[in-house]
This record gives sequence, C-alpha cells and structure tokens, in this order.
Amino acid sequence: MAIPVAESSMSSQVAEAGRMASADPTKAEELYRGVLSRTAADEDDLRDQEVALGKLGALYRDHDKTKELAQLVTDSRTFMSQIAKAKTAKLIRTLIDYFPPTARDLQMQVVNDNIEWAKKERRVFLRQSLEIRLVGLQIEAQNYRQALTMTEGLLKELKQLDDKIILTEVFLLESRAAHAIQNLPRAKSALTSARTTANSVYCPPLLQAQLDIQAGAVNADDKDYKTAYSYFFEAFEGFAQADEKDPRSLKALKYMMLCKIMMSLPEDVPPLLLLKSAAPHLGRDLDAMRETAAALKARSLDMFKTTLKEYNQQLQQDPLIRFHLSLLYDTLLEQNLVRVIEPYSSVELSWIAQEVGQSLQVVEEKLSQMILDQVFHGVLNESQGTLEVYDEPVEDAMYSTALETLKQMGDVVKGLYEKATQVA
Repeated sequence: MAIPVAESSMSSQVAEAGRMASADPTKAEELYRGVLSRTAADEDDLRDQEVALGKLGALYRDHDKTKELAQLVTDSRTFMSQIAKAKTAKLIRTLIDYFPPTARDLQMQVVNDNIEWAKKERRVFLRQSLEIRLVGLQIEAQNYRQALTMTEGLLKELKQLDDKIILTEVFLLESRAAHAIQNLPRAKSALTSARTTANSVYCPPLLQAQLDIQAGAVNADDKDYKTAYSYFFEAFEGFAQADEKDPRSLKALKYMMLCKIMMSLPEDVPPLLLLKSAAPHLGRDLDAMRETAAALKARSLDMFKTTLKEYNQQLQQDPLIRFHLSLLYDTLLEQNLVRVIEPYSSVELSWIAQEVGQSLQVVEEKLSQMILDQVFHGVLNESQGTLEVYDEPVEDAMYSTALETLKQMGDVVKGLYEKATQVA
C-alpha cells in the first residue's frame, strides 16, 4: 500500500506509527517504511528516519519477524550512507541485537554479510564493531575455539589503533571463550589484560559489570568463592543500576547464591532474596537456588536430586552453575556416606547403597576415592561385599622426635663435610 505524502512532517508520521504499534502493527510498519522511503531534506528528517529505523526493527523483534528484520538490516544500507559512520555502527549493532536467540544462525549470517559490506565500503570501525559482535555470537553458540581464533586477529589490529575500550571488550571475550573450554591460564591472562586496559581509561559501568562477573567466574573455578562472591556482588549492582530487569543482573544474583552454597553457608541465601534489587527477579530461577540451599542445609541428597530434576532448566542450562553443583553433589554424597558408615566398623556395601539411594557401583567408586583422599580409614572387602572401617591411626610422638633428631644430625654431618672440604 502506497503511503501518501501528508502535509505533516516525518516526525508526526513517526509519532503516529508509534501510537499504532500495539493496536495495528501492520499499519505502523507501513508508516515507518513510508518515512524511510522518503528523501531527507535536512538533519531533522535524517534524525526522524533514524528513529523510524530503530522502531521498525523493534516492531519486527516484538512480532518475531526475523526474516523481515534481516531484510531491514540489508535495506538500511542506503540510509546508512547518509549519516555519520559512528551512528552507522550503533544502528546496525542495535538492529542485530534485536534477533531472538532462536534465530542465532540467521543473526550470524546477517553479521557476516554486513562485515563484507563494511570491508567493501572501507568502514573500518563498523567492520571491527561487527566482528566483535560476531565473536560474542560465536561464544553464545558455543563455538569457543572459533571465537578464540577471531580474537587473535582482532587484538593484533586493535593494539595498533590503541582504542582502550574496544580492546577491553575483545580481551573480555577472549577470557570468556578460554574459560568456557577450561583454558584457565589463558582466561586469567586475558582477564588481567582487560582489567589493566580498562583501568587506564574511563570504563563504562556496564562493561565494568561484565568484567566483574567474569572475574567472579574465574575465581569460582579456583574455589575462591569468597572473592568470587564480592565480584558477583559488584556485577549485580552494576547491572541493576543500569536496568533492574537486565537478565545479566539475575545471573549475577544466582552466582552470588551459588557462592554462598559452595561456601557451605546455605542460611545466607534467603536474606539475598530480600534485597530490594532482587525483587524484579523473583521467580523460578531464584526458587531453584533457594531449594538447592535448603537441600544443602538438610544434608539431603534426595532433596538435592529432586531439586535438580524439578528445576532442570534453571540449574543445568548455565555452565558455571552446572559445574559447581556437580561438585556440590559429590560433597553431599560424601557427607551422606560418612553419616551412614560413622557408627560401624564393618558394613555391607549393598546396604550403604540402599541408604544413600545410589547404585552399588557409584558407592564403591566414591568410597574408594574417599579412602584414597583419607576422608576416613578403611578398606573395601570385595570378596565379602563389605566396607571395613578402621579407627584413625594415632601418631606416636616418638616418631616425630626421632625424625627431627635424624634431620638435625644430617645437618651437622653436612656442615662438617663442607668445612672439611674447605680445609682440604
């Protein structure tokens, strides 16, 4: 349907389309496209077209029109050639971010197409911006090694340009990709470079929050949950101040609860739910963390398994939470085994397995590991199908004294030998 050129300005047409976006999205789309199809007479018209482009992209996002959104990005290149290059990068990045996670393949294709267009147009800043976004998408798609390869080329180029903020973003992406494949030395090195670079300039709050959440993740993998908690708290506040409904704020809050759980402080989890900034995130995600803490507090493996099953999506989708809860599962299993075998000196393995609700093989493997780690002293009697538990051996003080005496005698003999060598 052709849009007649009305007497009203582009601004009024954009405003009218905005009012109709909910009631009649098809009509709103026509109005936005009418604004974009007209030739801009001045800077005000260009500004109106910029607004119309963004709102039309948001309209497609809200109505799940991914193909139309992809075409809009391509069609907008003509308009992009009329505005400042810095605005071009921001607009295209905004439109690309409107794609839902379910359309990631199409989103990556659109990014690649625009990277090629930016190369032909010699728009270096736009190309770099899109390549950085593509690295982020590769990480979201779990193509971690490909993402790492891309960061190497970007870093070489960006170090020459000395753009600190963009350099910080790429170092952060490198750390995230390396951390995802458990290359912790590289993840730590990249994170240190990112933080050092960020400290040399003004770092935007959202970027600082992303640095904090990555620092927390790295420290959590080092089992330094106390330090990790402090970083996650800073990230949570940073995201919440920018936008209280930012999903990254929820992620940071869940990680805070995870740290409390892993520090065996389950009683500290419920008070976190009472934080004012936690109110917008109340729901199944936080319920899952609360129930996990309750299972730990009760030292109940059954409660923990039930929670994992009931809140599978909330607890198993995030790699960091999944990894550390697997460690917690081992801890709970160990605690339950100790509780069961504590009163006995000899106990049947099949009975132990029944009591903790695990298979006989799992119980045998775990008990063997616990014996090797000296959690308790004992031996598996496989011929009888029993566990023989021994009292913890008491160290005779005489052995320590004798060893210390021998050490002192050795030092004396070594000293005498050195003096004799010097005299000779």
